[in-house]
Amino acid sequence: MSTYVYGITAGSHPALPEGLSGVGQPPMPVRVLHAGDLAAIVSDAPEDLRPKRRDLLAHQAVLGEAGAEGCVLPMRFGSVAPDDDAVTGVLTERAEHYLERLRALENKVEYNVKASHVEEAVLHQVMAASPELRALAEANRQAGGGSYEQKLQLGEMVAAAVKGQEAEDAAEVQRVLEPFGADVEAGPESTGWLANVSFLVDRDEAARFLEAAESLRESRPHLEVRVNGPLPPYSFVEPGPAKPAVRAAE
Repeated sequence: MSTYVYGITAGSHPALPEGLSGVGQPPMPVRVLHAGDLAAIVSDAPEDLRPKRRDLLAHQAVLGEAGAEGCVLPMRFGSVAPDDDAVTGVLTERAEHYLERLRALENKVEYNVKASHVEEAVLHQVMAASPELRALAEANRQAGGGSYEQKLQLGEMVAAAVKGQEAEDAAEVQRVLEPFGADVEAGPESTGWLANVSFLVDRDEAARFLEAAESLRESRPHLEVRVNGPLPPYSFVEPGPAKPAVRAAE
């Protein structure tokens, strides 16, 4: 049977709660595989593993239990290895790397920050900042709305101004929050977000990081800022001994 991998810890990591279970229906018992100074938190992998809510929460719960007692390198949901030997083999092969990551991530958590524009507010802002846009809009208004070409020209200019503002605001989000993080990792670009950035934050700095995020939100009313965390430091762990077998919804 394939082996499902939740995360990697130091071999000296405190024991997990007795009877802890993970993904699958019925839930698979969680166990620990040791290899030198490292250990992997695993269970048998269900044959029909899918990114269902119950299994997503079970994966997170196992990492939560492990992370409460010490540093854990989290694997993405659906990380499956051929068998236990494959897991311990990779732990042995990449021991130096994993031990370095455990030291670097000790007492740290991840916060993911996504930012988007409040459409009406950002349109007001770009118009207020550009005399050229205001003049063209006023000329169109006085001309009864303007010709098709004039409307098209104004629309293209406004779109370009908004795009430029997106780039400026994305850089500003990172600039304001970066001083409170030990590391930063840009997430994948997606429609609807002008910024998608993960910050590695020391637990002792978490309150200051959240205060800075709130200040950013309040001082820039044209921005919608969403903070998700604290999370296991997914974005700061290189691929481990298993590859995701299924794709989880964000």
